[in-house]
Amino acid sequence: MRQELLSLPKGLAEEVSRNLVMVARLIDEDPEQAYAYSRIALRLASRVAAVREAAGFAAYATQKYSEALAEFRAAKRMTGSVELWPVMADCERGLGRPERALAMAGEPEVQKLDKAGQVEMRLVAAGARRDMGQLDAAIVTLQSPELASNSVQPWTARLRYAYADALLAAGREDEAREWFAKTVEADKDGAMDASDRLAELDGVEFLDALGGDEPDGIEDEDEDEEQDAAEVAAAERASDQAEYYDEDDEEYEPLERSEADADIDVTDEIVVVEDEDEDDAQDRDKA
Repeated sequence: MRQELLSLPKGLAEEVSRNLVMVARLIDEDPEQAYAYSRIALRLASRVAAVREAAGFAAYATQKYSEALAEFRAAKRMTGSVELWPVMADCERGLGRPERALAMAGEPEVQKLDKAGQVEMRLVAAGARRDMGQLDAAIVTLQSPELASNSVQPWTARLRYAYADALLAAGREDEAREWFAKTVEADKDGAMDASDRLAELDGVEFLDALGGDEPDGIEDEDEDEEQDAAEVAAAERASDQAEYYDEDDEEYEPLERSEADADIDVTDEIVVVEDEDEDDAQDRDKA
């Protein structure tokens, strides 16, 4: 990414970099704000592949699948890499087109993916099968050497979880329990809820031991979030006024002003109304 940003003027590169850092920092905890920052970066440097990719993931995180797919396609054209192929296929699922996702699983691009990418593509294909009501086919799709391996890889927990969930959907509870347990073994960071799913199958209920009012500081956090949102909006408005683009860029699409913005006239006179003096107000009332 740094190498790509070197093609930009120094000041612009720093501004784009700051926005991309915010995208990466917020995309899991606050995807809407991450998306807002990604739009700023996109306005500033739409011809940088890393920016298009970041914008794609931010749109994907907010379920704007059509927009995400367009950004991923642009990034793929710029780099020639196929690493985004699985997430592009998942965007097709998000758009209600599982048959397209399934077709992408059979394309030559899949063979060019590394092992992690191929496993991801298998997960997407299985999800597409389930979308189409082909539950048994989804289970078969997930059955692979990677699933059977005792070696724990970055994708192992997600693959086992998807398999357990598919088995449970098919009514095969005993097998599902076994694979949820195997997921727990592989999920060292506890990123998945496999232990909760396992407890549900065993009839265990968890009670809220905290209860009561919200912890102190919640209101302050809400105020901070509102302030952050206001800062993002202000930054977006600033970038709209000084937008960097190349008129020869076929992929660039100028932003349309909203109706609300169109009604604003910056030349309107601002009228300041001073507070009325208390004695003047009393005299007026007597009159």
